[in-house]
Amino acid sequence: MPKIMLKNPTETKTESYNNLSLTKPVEKTKTTVEPVNLQRLLRKKRSKRYMEAMGTLDTGGHVNNQEKINELIEAIREEFPEVELIKTGIFIGMVSKCFLGDPYEVHTVDFTHTIIKHYKQGETLPDGMEKARAIAARNIYMYIEVYTDHCCAISADGTVSII
Repeated sequence: MPKIMLKNPTETKTESYNNLSLTKPVEKTKTTVEPVNLQRLLRKKRSKRYMEAMGTLDTGGHVNNQEKINELIEAIREEFPEVELIKTGIFIGMVSKCFLGDPYEVHTVDFTHTIIKHYKQGETLPDGMEKARAIAARNIYMYIEVYTDHCCAISADGTVSII
C-alpha cells in the first residue's frame, strides 16, 4: 500500500542561508518609529541638499515627469533613512506657494498619486492637504509638509515648525 507523503502541521522547518543559497531571508531595512520618536525626527532641521531638491518644485519640469518626482522621493528617503514615510502613508504630500501667477495659488506634491499639480484659487486640494493651503499661500514658509495628523512648516533655512 502506498504511503501518504503529507507534511505534519506540527513540524517546523528550519532553514539556513549561506552564500550558496538561491534565496535570502527578507531583511527589514526600515523600522516602525514610535509617535514620540517620529515627532522628534520630523522636528530636525532639514539638510541643505533636501532644501535644494524641494526648492526646484516651482521651476518647472516636474509636472508629468516621473523621473523628477522620483528624485524628490529619493531626497526624502535620504533625509529620513530611519523610516519609510511615503510607503507607510504617514507623509501625504507637500504644499507651497505657486509662482506661476494668477489664477494659480499653490502647488502640491501628492505622494499618494506621485503627481505635482498647480491649483487655482478656490480649487480644493486632495487627501487632507487643504489644511496647509492658507499657510502655504502666505509664502511665510518655503513649503509645508503634510502628514496624516499634523503639518511641518519648513523655513528657507530648513528649520521646522510643527503645526
